[in-house]
Amino acid sequence: MTKGVLWGGRFDAEPSELMFLLSKSTHFDFRLASLDCRGSLAHANALHSAGLLTNDDHQQLVAGITQLKEKVDTGQFQPLDVDEDVHGALERGLTEILGEELAGRLRAGRSRNDQIATLIRMYLREGTTKMISLITTFIEALARQAEENISVVMPGRTHMQIAQPVLLSHHLLAHAWPMVRNISRLEDLAKRLGASPYGSAALGGTTLGLDPQQVAKELGFTSSVPNSIDGTSARDVVAEAAYVMAQIGVDLSRLAEDVIFWCTQEAAYAHLDDAWATGSSIMPQKKNPDVAELVRGKAGRLIGNLAGLLTTLKGLPLAYDRDLQEDKEPIFDSCDQLALILPAMTGLVSSLSFDAGRMKSLASAGFSLATDMADWLVKQGVPFAEAHDITGQAVQLCESEGIELEELSDTQLASLSPHLTTQVRGVLSVAGAIEARSGVGGTATARVREQLDYLRHRVGLS
Repeated sequence: MTKGVLWGGRFDAEPSELMFLLSKSTHFDFRLASLDCRGSLAHANALHSAGLLTNDDHQQLVAGITQLKEKVDTGQFQPLDVDEDVHGALERGLTEILGEELAGRLRAGRSRNDQIATLIRMYLREGTTKMISLITTFIEALARQAEENISVVMPGRTHMQIAQPVLLSHHLLAHAWPMVRNISRLEDLAKRLGASPYGSAALGGTTLGLDPQQVAKELGFTSSVPNSIDGTSARDVVAEAAYVMAQIGVDLSRLAEDVIFWCTQEAAYAHLDDAWATGSSIMPQKKNPDVAELVRGKAGRLIGNLAGLLTTLKGLPLAYDRDLQEDKEPIFDSCDQLALILPAMTGLVSSLSFDAGRMKSLASAGFSLATDMADWLVKQGVPFAEAHDITGQAVQLCESEGIELEELSDTQLASLSPHLTTQVRGVLSVAGAIEARSGVGGTATARVREQLDYLRHRVGLS
């Protein structure tokens, strides 16, 4: 048997160099080495409990695995070119510590199939916890900006056209709630990641009397899988993790797009902090929103990782197939990318400064108070269809005169409809339009304050 390769007894020749290079995975799966050592410790305990290791062999194995894990964690132990995968590398390392006979006893009753299926779940369980922390910090940055800008108004848009005035805080919090749902998705995913495939062996379990529940408990799982074939071959939980991470990327990208627009000279709603912007190699005046643009670009990468993984999985028969080696690079990459972009977006959002005057001056542009006029007419007993038509005529008149709705004279209002009395002017103001939207979920100041309190409570912010 070649060092670092866990098979070969029935082969007369070594694998070809190209075959080995294709098969090799240590360049990406060695990040699982510390988790693999934890699995080996639990497996050694299970072998001992089943009477397959003497007390002395068990103690030596535990000591050797612990020593190897310390070397892995400190970077003293690294894979060699002869190591096919993380499992082979670690067996080589354990053999160097304990000798071939004792180290070789650890392989009884387990397969790389159930090992890797367990390790990827362990990795994702740890990863989801870290990701929830990063998302919570990001939400906190949005909440802080919402708190600091609670009275700032801005033009709300649909179809990228000015539609109605809203509070800037309301808009910022609209980006927070998708992230709250992403936390819920990660928490829900963690439940499905809680079943350990250890003990499934190659596909059918083992004949050695090992207790999968014991291993599951030692590794922090809530249970072991009920079906060993499913245990070794299931990667839907990996695909689900890739989806949630892609969704996080998409949600961040939508905010990034808003920031990019807000910081244009044409909009000028917000200004970038120097620490979170870049310049141009040729145009000295430029201040570019590269963080937001990179985050927007990374979203495509995260979607690609999900699409590639699903494509790999779609035609695989049960149980384990080597194609499943392709599940790790995309999921590792998605985790790595979010570990970069979530803190970056947190920094970008935290450092944004807003031009309240500029946004207020645009909040009533584009006849954004038209819906308030129509709603006022409804309150006077006018059917909404008629109110909609009257207001549309008012907008048309304003366009022909080059004025806004609030600038219509009493005579002009009366000419449009006898229902349009001077009292309508009470709703033709930005402040009035915002405070009138006082239903649950609305943009009225009191409701936004309640929303902010609820958000902080929901994600455990002080």
